Amino acid sequence: MNVALAPRPSVVLRDADEAFVTLDGVTKVFGKGKASMTALENVSLELRKGEFVCILGTSGCGKSTLLSLVAGLDKVTSGTIEIADGRPAVMFQEPALLPWLTVRRNVELPMRLHKVDTEERNKTVNRLLSMVGLIDFADHRPHQLSGGMRQRCALARALAQDSELLLMDEPFAALDALTRDQLHDDLNRIWQETGKTIIFVTHNVREAVRLGDRVVLMTPRPGRVARIWDVDIARPRELDSFEVSGLAHEITAQLRAGAAGNGAQ
Repeated sequence: MNVALAPRPSVVLRDADEAFVTLDGVTKVFGKGKASMTALENVSLELRKGEFVCILGTSGCGKSTLLSLVAGLDKVTSGTIEIADGRPAVMFQEPALLPWLTVRRNVELPMRLHKVDTEERNKTVNRLLSMVGLIDFADHRPHQLSGGMRQRCALARALAQDSELLLMDEPFAALDALTRDQLHDDLNRIWQETGKTIIFVTHNVREAVRLGDRVVLMTPRPGRVARIWDVDIARPRELDSFEVSGLAHEITAQLRAGAAGNGAQ
């Protein structure tokens, strides 16, 4: 049933009618001996196809490490990761756009690398740029864009990889509140339009509640799953709504209790 992916150690494909992403007892240790540091310990989690899951926790709890392991950018020390699709698309906090390329060229880069023909590339890029609101800026270069627009471009480039699994590592953390709020709306709309499965890492509790179907709270290092909340709040959601604020308050209390119990990290 499971077929090993050579370039992605410890990550295997699984049948799509099962859980879309499964982490089973995932542990990650950096270094050896007395210099070793356990970043993640015995993390187990299942995601359904099309689900939007937010991974939440304090700095240093292993959120980004977990994302890197799912992406196949690093190897687990023990445990397994199984997915029902090929290599995930990844979007980081920094947009990492190539400054000498236009918006259009940046977005089409994954398709060029996969030798997609010109007509198909143009059609896909136009669709994605329209989706993220950048069609009028297709010929601009990154330095001509605002921070929010650069992140929209990075999102379009991630979508151009045509993966069913999108991994997002605090992509809006460096943006101002108004821009972040608009991008929340845009991401929610794009997720509903595309049906992607999304794992979204954040340290912002309200952001997690606003976006996620579920919120997974990690303990301070070593990162373990402390608790999982189902977010049964109708969409679209507002950051300052009573429902979002109420659940965010509950999660924040648990977050603070966990940090206090583990001491400063």
